[in-house]
Amino acid sequence: MKINCIILFNPISSARRTPVLPMSLLAIEAALEDRWPTVIIDGNLVANSLEALETTIDNDGAGTILAITVMPGPQLEHATPLCRDLKRRHPDLTIVWGGYFPSQHWEACLKDPAVNFIVQGHGEAVFTSLLEHLETGRPELESIAGLAWKDQDQLRSNNRPPVPHPARLPHWNLESVDITRYLRPTFLGSKTIGLHSSYGCPYFCAFCAVVNMVEGRWMAWSAERTADMVHRLHADWGADAIEFSDNNFFVDEKRVVEFSRRIQDLGISWWGEGRIDTMMDYSDTTWRAMRDSGLRMVFLGAESGSEETLKLMDKGGSVSPEMTLEMVRRMREWSIVPELSFVLGNPPDAQEDALQTMDFIRKVKAANPATEIILYLYTPVPLAGALFDQVQASGFAFPETLDQWISGDWLDFAQRRSDLSWVGPRLQRQIKNFERVLNAYYPTTTLPSLTAGKRRFLRTASAWRYHLKFNAAPFELAALHRVLHYRRPETSGF
Repeated sequence: MKINCIILFNPISSARRTPVLPMSLLAIEAALEDRWPTVIIDGNLVANSLEALETTIDNDGAGTILAITVMPGPQLEHATPLCRDLKRRHPDLTIVWGGYFPSQHWEACLKDPAVNFIVQGHGEAVFTSLLEHLETGRPELESIAGLAWKDQDQLRSNNRPPVPHPARLPHWNLESVDITRYLRPTFLGSKTIGLHSSYGCPYFCAFCAVVNMVEGRWMAWSAERTADMVHRLHADWGADAIEFSDNNFFVDEKRVVEFSRRIQDLGISWWGEGRIDTMMDYSDTTWRAMRDSGLRMVFLGAESGSEETLKLMDKGGSVSPEMTLEMVRRMREWSIVPELSFVLGNPPDAQEDALQTMDFIRKVKAANPATEIILYLYTPVPLAGALFDQVQASGFAFPETLDQWISGDWLDFAQRRSDLSWVGPRLQRQIKNFERVLNAYYPTTTLPSLTAGKRRFLRTASAWRYHLKFNAAPFELAALHRVLHYRRPETSGF
């Protein structure tokens, strides 16, 4: 077939969040090297995704390929009915899904008549090879690592593709999208934008899906290339804050120091994700360089207040609750805010695990009141160690169809906010009540509309509950949060 146009489509990420730069699509576009006509359409930026896609498809006819990146949750909820509508209207349209969700659950995706192919894992080489096959018949589908497809009534999947080093991939063409529409005001700055400078993580935590995607590998742009990208975003579009969405930005201390020094003259703010044990080994010189370069907050997976649970998570022998407390104290000295995530309700004893972690969070707040706390319910990840084995033994199973995945319960599950089998409604209510009181007594600093006066009001209203550890039925705090339009960064972004 002759390929007339490739549409790279980004489904709606969240109705409440300013769109994030579609870096995965920019990477795919760059890998195609102008061999085929390509257009990027972001569902977050168009009034009607179906209409925008239809217009392009109608203009380019039967030789159109629609490639969609899909995360679980809102993107999956948007992409599924959209693709079904398009397939009904254009039966010859070739639809290719890639991204995190299809990589993990390719069979459920391919069972749907709307989806023709799945690109698993890193997609640059896989998608390019698929396009060559569609146009020339070569290479054979069986030889394309990372491809899943339908062979008549049989669903087939090849081995995962090798992970290319991001430093050897072509530079993105930032002019392909309107960068100004991805700049947003946050607590970091008035023009904040996301960026991804590395891939993977060298650790094997049992609750993390990244493990299955990269198997302990971490590969990064150089400090120079990363800093050059930041300089360009700042010079050409006025970006004054960067959110690094790397799985683990802080793996290489030398790279972090060099990057920090290269951007010190910009006067920007930045945020990234790291590990507690890695950053505890950083020298004071490194902490000073990061602070002086504008590092304002670091997202760190504390995960649990239980030593036993951390061992089940394969979090690493050096990580402990005591180290977490030491880290938040150290970050207080450098005026860099720790943003700690905790996973509650872990097997085998969800109740005990949650209560122990909630008590530990109070210790964290006593050590550094500025610490941001993010709570998730334990969510199984396919083939992810002892924790997953235990919930499987209890009868847990993932949905087998897209209709099940986009049902209410499983949409919540995909965003780690769901109660499924191992966390009963009583414990879930306890966790939500604790979170309500905690967020009132220690309101987030990441919500610009929450003034100092509003924070003091929330703290005063919740003080008696927090000090007495009385979290039951906090209806008055729920009402205050509604009136103040309170929202956490994990649900809406900065």
